Amino acid sequence: MWEALTEKVRQGDVRALARCISLVENEIEGYLPFLESLQHTATPIIGITGPPGAGKSTLTDALIERLLARQKRVAVLCVDPSSPFHLGALLGDRIRMSRWYNHPDVFIRSLASRGSLGGLNPKIIEIADVLKLASFDHILVETVGVGQSEIEVAGLADVTIVTIVPEAGDEIQTMKSGLMEIADIFVVNKADRPGADAFVKNLRLMLAPAFHNHEQEIKVFKTVASDGTGVDAVLDEALALLKSDAQHDKRGWLLAEKAWQLILHKRMQGISKKAMKEEIEKSGTSFNVYRYVKGK
Repeated sequence: MWEALTEKVRQGDVRALARCISLVENEIEGYLPFLESLQHTATPIIGITGPPGAGKSTLTDALIERLLARQKRVAVLCVDPSSPFHLGALLGDRIRMSRWYNHPDVFIRSLASRGSLGGLNPKIIEIADVLKLASFDHILVETVGVGQSEIEVAGLADVTIVTIVPEAGDEIQTMKSGLMEIADIFVVNKADRPGADAFVKNLRLMLAPAFHNHEQEIKVFKTVASDGTGVDAVLDEALALLKSDAQHDKRGWLLAEKAWQLILHKRMQGISKKAMKEEIEKSGTSFNVYRYVKGK
């Protein structure tokens, strides 16, 4: 089954790719040997993250349009918030990207975060590797946007775009240390709003000390993603960074973070949240979470 699927995915069969992702996500028998057999490919991953309401989906949509205009094939992973009860995606298919769902050069997959605090799906690393098996030129990963813990995307993406809005104000003060660590590009979206220029100026001043910790300056771009203003400049910078020596040096850290996440997930196998819930219900108010964790 896996060999036949692999061959179909390599040939560009979209249905085979979708099925392959589902099998890996649900850990169907044989998925580990399949992942081990995958050959390394250099398909670049561009991560798009930032707080809720920053326009990440609109920016992603605009980037898809521009990559297609450059005759590129694009895969997109959109990580949605998930229900705490059934762990399914709450948003489902992205309305803003609906025009691309039947495009022959675009593959879009919505994934539930399934309770992950980092804004990503627990199987996103493996799913990204499956996408690399297909002949895409670029992979875009859009995260949920969950505040400080969205730094997890830095362990997956070759280039990370952090999207914020002029109204961020005090919010950027609380998030700035984590965001500065992961951001390769800052995008101030909805820049047609009042105060955008002053916000961009203050953000650049705030980023100046961080420049000493980076090989190159973190650039800030103003965009209005809904009408495409400024998006070409963002894409040009992302593509330039993918070719830079600084991003090649980052590769070791990316692979180390990837290995760390996979080991962490493997160690957590066999621990069922549903079983924990049942134990809690049986114990009632006498349930001691620390004693339970110690026993594990």
